[in-house]
Amino acid sequence: MTESNWRADPLVWGHGPHVFEVFLEPTCPYSVKTFLKLDDLLAQAGKDRLTVKIRLQSQPWHMYSGVIVRCILAASTLPEGKAAAKAVMAAVAAHREEFEFEKHCRGPNMDATPNDIIARVESYSGVRLTEAFGIPDLDREVKWHCKYARQNGIHVSPTFMIDGLVQADVSSGDSVGDWVKRVLKD
Repeated sequence: MTESNWRADPLVWGHGPHVFEVFLEPTCPYSVKTFLKLDDLLAQAGKDRLTVKIRLQSQPWHMYSGVIVRCILAASTLPEGKAAAKAVMAAVAAHREEFEFEKHCRGPNMDATPNDIIARVESYSGVRLTEAFGIPDLDREVKWHCKYARQNGIHVSPTFMIDGLVQADVSSGDSVGDWVKRVLKD
């Protein structure tokens, strides 16, 4: 048996007692809206009061979802860890339509290969992740995110959990201030 010597840096920011978990599909417009608010959430709530955790929720109707999720997790294994993963997520968010299909079934990405998508991610993010993408057992990290979501009854993105409980009435359309009030109830 071959032993792996890589480690995926957890996608966790802050160190407070309250935990705000978001389950995101990187090309979903509502997940992108959520992702773009997370730094502000942490700044408003305070890193000593809040922990933000990103969980990746690959969805098959977003055709390159699996490839992009693996890119993000591959980036998290690099020396820059979660900062590299965040840069990849930010690049995908900024160029979301270039990683998506029109109406989930047609458009220019019909001719794109996974290698094209990886090259596009690298170009936009500045993160060289091709080698890490090829880690043979990186799928164990992908599977962990998937299993964790399913264990919590989560099937779509974005979904929100506060202190371990799914919050069906929290939305990407809520203001950051509303999120802060929900999380910091004390």
